[in-house]
Amino acid sequence: MQAVLEAAAENTCGKEGECELSVVMPCLNEARTVGRCVDKAVRSLAELHIVGEVVVADNGSTDGSQDIARAHGARVIRAIERGYGNALRAGIAAARGRYVIMGDADDSYDFSSLQPFVDKLRQGHELVMGNRFQGGIQPGAMPWSHRYIGNPVLTGILNLLFHSPIGDAHCGLRGFRRDAYERLGLETTGMEFASEMVVKACLAHQKIAEVPIVLYPDGRDRPPHLRSFRDGWRHLRFLLSHSPIWQRMSRWLLWRRSATGVAAAR
Repeated sequence: MQAVLEAAAENTCGKEGECELSVVMPCLNEARTVGRCVDKAVRSLAELHIVGEVVVADNGSTDGSQDIARAHGARVIRAIERGYGNALRAGIAAARGRYVIMGDADDSYDFSSLQPFVDKLRQGHELVMGNRFQGGIQPGAMPWSHRYIGNPVLTGILNLLFHSPIGDAHCGLRGFRRDAYERLGLETTGMEFASEMVVKACLAHQKIAEVPIVLYPDGRDRPPHLRSFRDGWRHLRFLLSHSPIWQRMSRWLLWRRSATGVAAAR
């Protein structure tokens, strides 16, 4: 571990503009796993000889996650407002890298495999999505309802409404150019932040790519923060509210109902 931290020290970001990559992890009571996630990211930065940093955006942990993250080589910042989106927005705002790779701190994503994301970003892609269905989903890593219903349905709706080329729209491990991200003006505070990023990137005609990744069972000893039906509905509502196709259809339906009412009144 000491060797990893020494290698990381050589690749730590200095002044803003000198940093190529920031790995950002939202965190809420992830004491069991955040240290392993930071270790993997730090080691990957060192092995790839990337000048970078690991930023843990803590969302009010009470289990000592902050101290563990610092001890393993991360820069910890406070995300005061609760919510997945709020934590990520705070972490990304604090990031100093030209590129950002974000992912959960529950050890379900392998932060030691950053090379494919970095390669795509260096090639000029503005958003690089991980694809768990291409890379593999380990037993117990994803509930069957998410794997066979929730993710395929919501991804299909997104592709239909926004002509997206993405096969796994809700993968939490993704990379992007920070300047491209800033142009999107993301505003959501909860789990729908992931959808907002993809939707606005599609509407802005950003250059998007995917890379295969493996999803592992998370290392938590508590239920996940995600609430399937509540968060699924929030995702769907966000997709519909921002879809030009849906908006045109809604206006047509309102006009049709209004015209029908006028005709009936006559």
